[in-house]
Amino acid sequence: MSEIRSEVQKQARNNILQYAVFRWESAAVIALTLVVYFLAPGPLGLPRELWLVLGLVALGLVIYSSVSDAESNARVLLELYQEKFDPKNVKEKALRKEVEEALEYQRRIELQVRKQQAGLIRDRLEDAANQLSEWVSNIYQLALRLDSYLADDLLARERSDLPQELQRLTGQRQREQNPAVQSQLDQVIASKSTQWQTLRQLDARMQQAQLQMDQSLTALATVYSQVQLLNAEAINSGRAERLRSDIQEQVKRLDDLVAGLNEVYDYGTQAPA
Repeated sequence: MSEIRSEVQKQARNNILQYAVFRWESAAVIALTLVVYFLAPGPLGLPRELWLVLGLVALGLVIYSSVSDAESNARVLLELYQEKFDPKNVKEKALRKEVEEALEYQRRIELQVRKQQAGLIRDRLEDAANQLSEWVSNIYQLALRLDSYLADDLLARERSDLPQELQRLTGQRQREQNPAVQSQLDQVIASKSTQWQTLRQLDARMQQAQLQMDQSLTALATVYSQVQLLNAEAINSGRAERLRSDIQEQVKRLDDLVAGLNEVYDYGTQAPA
């Protein structure tokens, strides 16, 4: 199982159990049972101990209905994923929306998993959900880096100032007659040119990353549609294995992309690496 999903599911089980115990229906059952228990003899002339047993059975049914409810499970998982991959940390509106869409696909696939009976189809859905956790994590990491890049005011100033500085220095070099000053200007121009070239390469890399993120979200929507159609016939025909391969390819592609961006841009400090 994916380490991310395993961690979230463990926390989800605790949260769902707490929700089941403390929901208002449980409180009502407990309160009613205690009231009846202390009204000796109990209603209908039944022993109060029997009403206590009936109350415990009713409480057990309320808890079981909560723990086994697919919608509740999927909702709790979504809340935990949103805490782990908090869209609010992404300030740019379009990027934040993409993270939210990725989380919603994760929730819907989790819902599909929980609606399925134990068996081969459920196993395949579990496998898809595990890999999608890694996929959503990569989309979130990519969104954080793009968001930081877009908000980087230092890069924005360099993008605006460097062409003008190069033009000014080049003009000064053409007018300069002193060989020593000419040599120094040549060094400064070379350094500024390298800086400008590096900045342009970074811009191009980030544009490619944005396009890759858009493509990845489209692929995630396609995978969700394929998961909807997953059945015994699909598993026997090999479509399930192709789906697994497609997801693995997307996860690896985003893994490589995030690692590549980390080499050229430190989003934590908002400066080129």
